Amino acid sequence: MSAWMDKVEQQTRLAGHNRIAMLLFRMGDEQLFGINVFKVREVMRRPPMERMPDAHPLIAGSCDYRGTTIPVIDLAVALGYPSLRDVPSAHLMVTEFSRSVQGFLVAEPQRMVHCEGEAMAAPAAALGFGSRVNAVTRVDGALVAVVDVEHVLASLNATTTELSAPMQRMARVHDLQPRRVMVVDDSLVARNQLVNLFRQMDVECVIAQDGREALERLEALAESEGDDAVTLVVSDIEMPRMDGYALTKAIREAPSLRRLKVVLHSSISGIFNEAMVREVNADRFVAKFQPDVLAQTVLELMPEKFGEF
Repeated sequence: MSAWMDKVEQQTRLAGHNRIAMLLFRMGDEQLFGINVFKVREVMRRPPMERMPDAHPLIAGSCDYRGTTIPVIDLAVALGYPSLRDVPSAHLMVTEFSRSVQGFLVAEPQRMVHCEGEAMAAPAAALGFGSRVNAVTRVDGALVAVVDVEHVLASLNATTTELSAPMQRMARVHDLQPRRVMVVDDSLVARNQLVNLFRQMDVECVIAQDGREALERLEALAESEGDDAVTLVVSDIEMPRMDGYALTKAIREAPSLRRLKVVLHSSISGIFNEAMVREVNADRFVAKFQPDVLAQTVLELMPEKFGEF
């Protein structure tokens, strides 16, 4: 495990260069799946688990992880495979998403690989992954499906997107119309959460599914005349084609865009991520999903009057 974590540390230099270090794993057949290594704390043999009565069908049970009880999610079931709950050879992949720790049962951990952002794309509907996978790529010729863990977690927990009453009043006082915010995220769940939040703030959204699409739309809007200008960008970090770090760097390097405010909004947390946010010159980082915190950040970054930067 120590050697594996040392390898994770070596991959930190990839971030900001539109490359992702992913841990590959299988669910019982030859199909490879992947998850960003920065979200993985540890991989181990499946520990003893306690059954949880009346739990969600995706919850295999709970287990002790370094003195803390964490839920164990049967990722095989979430991806359409037979349950791994009673399979002795299964492994537990302990992850941290949006400030919460949980375990995922997987059949067979493989290896860590580097993936170019440009080589990752949204999966075609014909592949049959549905919303459980938000990107695909190839590693040594083999198809790798990147799991949309946010979608899996959203099916377990009803994440609130409602602003508190005081925050709604504060947004009305600021009167943000006709400001426009660009929302950039490859997860449909996350995009819907953000659109609902900004609707409560009376802010119009422009949507992009990855950094490349966002950059192209921002450049086109910058050349247009009228009220189509975007004031602020709220972007995920881990995305196919172009990640949030690379998008932020591109915005800062473009004369027509460099004055845009950029908030990086991600389930990846930790000191490393905060350092990268500073390195690419983003204005803020907000961990997913904290409606009031994100709304407060937007209010602080928006100019007092439309058109003032």
